[in-house]
Amino acid sequence: MLSRRAGEVQPSPTVALSGKIAELRRQGTDIISFNIGEPDFPTPDYIKKAAFEAVNQNFTKYPPTGGFFDLQEAVVNKLRMDNGVSYDPKQICVSNGAKQSVLNALYALCGEGDEVIIPVPCWVSYTEMVKLTGAVSVLVEADEKRGFALDLAAIEAAITPRTKVIIINTPNNPSGAIYSEESLRKLAAMAVEHDFYIISDEIYEKLIYDGEKHFCIGSISPEVQERCVIINGVSKAYAMPGWRIGYSASAKPIAKAINAFQSQMTSGACAISQKAALAAITGPQNDLSNMREEYDKRRRFMQKRLNELDGFTCDTVKGAFYLLPDISALLGRGYAGKTITSSMDLAAFFLEEAHVAVVPGEAFNTKNKLRFSYANSMENIVKGLERIEAAIAVLS
Repeated sequence: MLSRRAGEVQPSPTVALSGKIAELRRQGTDIISFNIGEPDFPTPDYIKKAAFEAVNQNFTKYPPTGGFFDLQEAVVNKLRMDNGVSYDPKQICVSNGAKQSVLNALYALCGEGDEVIIPVPCWVSYTEMVKLTGAVSVLVEADEKRGFALDLAAIEAAITPRTKVIIINTPNNPSGAIYSEESLRKLAAMAVEHDFYIISDEIYEKLIYDGEKHFCIGSISPEVQERCVIINGVSKAYAMPGWRIGYSASAKPIAKAINAFQSQMTSGACAISQKAALAAITGPQNDLSNMREEYDKRRRFMQKRLNELDGFTCDTVKGAFYLLPDISALLGRGYAGKTITSSMDLAAFFLEEAHVAVVPGEAFNTKNKLRFSYANSMENIVKGLERIEAAIAVLS
């Protein structure tokens, strides 16, 4: 018999959808993917070169659990220069992707009966990760009328004596929201007053548009930094999702616990990938800038085009590479004797009728929304939205 926890935890819906799309493609179906949360660009050449050099130099042994010192040191320098926070290399844990970094932090901080506040919509894995620790997710709706900003009053109302952690993700997946410095300062004050921790997932930090700026909550004060676990990595900014390198920065007791958990679960992250990540963080940043400019063009085009589609409403967002349009106006319409009653139904319809993959809002703990990724070529974006427009015309 499986364990109780095995019965409670659900597989990632975005990963499951990717598997279904792969099967359709094997069958010869031409699917345009707006579901993928990974860059469509190749990893820059200077990063790949560093990996080849690492292989030739025989960096093929077990790495230290927390990462090679030179990469830890590079992360420390990056956090000081970009984010205004100071750490010792021993406070950095390099992991097998930022997903593991988040889970490590939750294991280090949470246990049975603890509560973890999560503003929603949120990334699909947060709630399932919380389950793995035995803690309970407390979902708090973001303020959609203000671009999915943090609803500080709702967060404060959700705090109880059992509140141990809040997870924030800025820029946000799936909404693209960037949390303001003012709101983060108020949230930090709550954490100090009510004695809870902040896991700040900043993986989309470099993908920001329209002159907006990222603010790291840990930079507010040493007292706040002690309560923060900052999560980041190289997958999004440097087009390195398959290299599986993320990292966390935290107070020494938390970092020690994180390293202990990782030492027993996976040990250190891939040695070759670490050398590639070192090159990414310390090398020239023009590839990143070029990718960001292209994402921005796609963002503007896709938002405009979505708003032209019957039944879609899509507000401006300024971070990550997602749009989260509202599709409420399409609910209740039908096709082939079926009625569309949810965003799950609509996503299934688009996959079946238009051969376009999007992610339903329910995957992110929100309703009447679809997440579109513009980490795809402009050609595919144009073609995919044309297919969706034609599919909508079939609805009655």
